Amino acid sequence: MPAHQLAPDIPANAVLSAEQSHLAQSRAALQAMREHAQSLSADAAGDWVSQQVLQSLLDQRVAALADHPDTPLFFGRLDREGGDDLPGTIYVGRRHVHDGNSRALVIDWRAPVSRAFYQASPTEPLGVVRRRRFGYHGGALTAFEDEHLDQGAELGPSKILTEEIERPRTGPMRDIVATIQPDQDEIVRSGLGHTVCVQGAPGTGKTAVGLHRAAYLLFTHRDRLARSGVMIVGPNRAFLSYISSVLPALGEVKVDQTTVADLLGASDHPEDPRVAALKGDARMAEVLERALWLHIAKPEEGLVYTRGAHRFRVADHEVREIVASLRGTTRYGPGRVAMAQRLAHQVLVRMEQRGDSPDDRVQDAVARSKPVKALVDAVWPKLTPAQVLFRLLSDSEFLARACHKSAVTAEEQAALLWAKPYRGWKSARWSAADAALLDELADLIERTPSLGHLVVDEAQDLSEMQLRALGRRCRNGSATVLGDLAQGTTPWSTTSWEAVLTHLGQDSGSVTELTLGFRVPREVLDYAARLLPSVAPGLAPPRSLRPGTGSLSVRQDAPLADTVRDLLTRDGSIGLIVPDARVGEISAELSGLPHAVLTPDSTGEEQRLLVVPATLAKGLEYDHVVVVEPADIVAAELRGLARLYVVLTRAVSSLTVLHAKPLPAQLG
Repeated sequence: MPAHQLAPDIPANAVLSAEQSHLAQSRAALQAMREHAQSLSADAAGDWVSQQVLQSLLDQRVAALADHPDTPLFFGRLDREGGDDLPGTIYVGRRHVHDGNSRALVIDWRAPVSRAFYQASPTEPLGVVRRRRFGYHGGALTAFEDEHLDQGAELGPSKILTEEIERPRTGPMRDIVATIQPDQDEIVRSGLGHTVCVQGAPGTGKTAVGLHRAAYLLFTHRDRLARSGVMIVGPNRAFLSYISSVLPALGEVKVDQTTVADLLGASDHPEDPRVAALKGDARMAEVLERALWLHIAKPEEGLVYTRGAHRFRVADHEVREIVASLRGTTRYGPGRVAMAQRLAHQVLVRMEQRGDSPDDRVQDAVARSKPVKALVDAVWPKLTPAQVLFRLLSDSEFLARACHKSAVTAEEQAALLWAKPYRGWKSARWSAADAALLDELADLIERTPSLGHLVVDEAQDLSEMQLRALGRRCRNGSATVLGDLAQGTTPWSTTSWEAVLTHLGQDSGSVTELTLGFRVPREVLDYAARLLPSVAPGLAPPRSLRPGTGSLSVRQDAPLADTVRDLLTRDGSIGLIVPDARVGEISAELSGLPHAVLTPDSTGEEQRLLVVPATLAKGLEYDHVVVVEPADIVAAELRGLARLYVVLTRAVSSLTVLHAKPLPAQLG
């Protein structure tokens, strides 16, 4: 008899005991799977290179099978109708686990059959009679909750689901496999060939959705993505540290995670935001392309190649024809190589006319010869991206030529030029905006390799040139683009996701919206939403499933230390978000309390109490948030109200606003 028919006659404590027994059995089986993987040897692979490749794969397998004692191995169970080859009872968890007889004890949440755990409902049960959710304390199974889907009755709120969403936490971000909602699941399971852009209000889980989509695609297209690669791009290293444990907890240990700055090799050299915004404008792509090709000179002389007693000539007009045929049809670097080969081919034609029988080796030798190299260097010089950009930003005449027929005005050209040019391109100091320009030039010279899939978070803050740089890295693949137009805090923040997709080169991608929040209490979200008409008037206010009555407190002239001490008596993490200029002062004020200061490069475990500069708060969340002096946060930057919207929406349980100065009028 199927398990779902037996359960009503079994006492709850007996059911719980049986499920705990299944968990213990599953953990033992996972340990056996890991031990088996550890016992495998790469020695049988043959040659040394094959052994190294196989050993790397075995190491990854062992790492993926690691158990996490404080993390539930499975979080749900499906009791299904019969009629197919699948078992009547399926346990859904973070990874597949089988026993020594290859019997599945836990099914990976990404498997097709697991989709019903997230999508089944009384109106569309998908063959599921009952869905069981499990409650855990640490790694111990402590409760269960059944949802009967075969009776047609509307389901009430899940207590276990709500508690899991609201559970206080410290440390890095957790996975959300136990709480994925149907609209989130649709995004997670969208196909590899499709680019998805997610507009997500605070607390809707857009970052988690993007990470889980990466995990799903790696599971579904393992071989393909193992070759082409998956990369996560975040706004800063502190953010990457915050999300770093999500994919490994799901068994995905080989995914590159980086920031835009690290990916493009950007430095922290300061720059006027108005100039940075201009450099980030997509109009610069045309200017850079023209600047690069302006380095090609008109051939004035032909080629003379001597071999023994014979001299072979290629006339100047033939050289011009070769250059003209290549210019604009190839990248700059391959064009140099092709020019040398075309010249060598013309020399071989003349050798053959004399009765010789040269082969490909002779052509390669001619292409590498001094006369050919000298002519190519004179006409088609070898260049680095830094050489081109240095000339562009230091030579007004050259910049004007590169901007000819472009939409860049003379006033803008003057702003682009360095006030005090560097001595040379090797000594130049580049800004973050310059890094995107250098990357554009690098791709014009040599093609940038493409990845299989790219996940880009906080994409609303990227310039058009940065988006183009990321687009090059998924030109043969797809992307998951995540962000919130209301949280755009850079001078170049976008106002249109369609424009973002265009600059990424993913015009066919779709835009979807997550508006229902699960993490931020409604009282907090409604308070922050008072800023929306000023920062993103086109967006509908976000909604929250959690009322959060009593979660908001706004206090004038309240002692900071007393507020923090009170919060330390509660469970969960505390984020003290402050104006950047006051970080040191406020850290000193808390000298008697154990705390840490978040920096752009923060990694690893942090103190439960963190002092967070307002500019680093984006993408992070804390159980309890204290925002200090909103007026100073607003005044510190051009899009200060948007920054304030960000910091007010980082709270999962409570938000306390402390101020001595008047609050922004929008919050009144």
